[in-house]
Amino acid sequence: MSASVVRATVRAVSKRKILPTRAALTLTPAAVNQIRLLLQHKPEYIGLKVGVRTRGCNGLTYTLEYTKDKEKSDEEVIQDGVCVFIEKKAQLTLLGTEMDFVESKLSSEFVFNNPNIKGTCGCGESFNI
Repeated sequence: MSASVVRATVRAVSKRKILPTRAALTLTPAAVNQIRLLLQHKPEYIGLKVGVRTRGCNGLTYTLEYTKDKEKSDEEVIQDGVCVFIEKKAQLTLLGTEMDFVESKLSSEFVFNNPNIKGTCGCGESFNI
């Protein structure tokens, strides 16, 4: 059983080359720090799980949930001591993506900077590939 974490925004990144990395997803230092902070108060969870669901006006949206275990088909990304698991259905949509955490006066959220996205909705919640 898992619990929702926060809302995430998607940004299409243009003119960015997909760099070959060993990880399907890279995390910025801000994202690593926020994940570490979220998990610090929830010792029963081992990491966050990124999924993708059909939703919104553009087709797909990312989901973030706490997870207690790694499913057999999950891709595991370990960076700077934090674990992020990617559901099988989301793995192809995340290749070359950078996960960031952005704070402003009005909001704080994880942002997926994804070079594979062809279009997003006005609010940035949903996307298509």
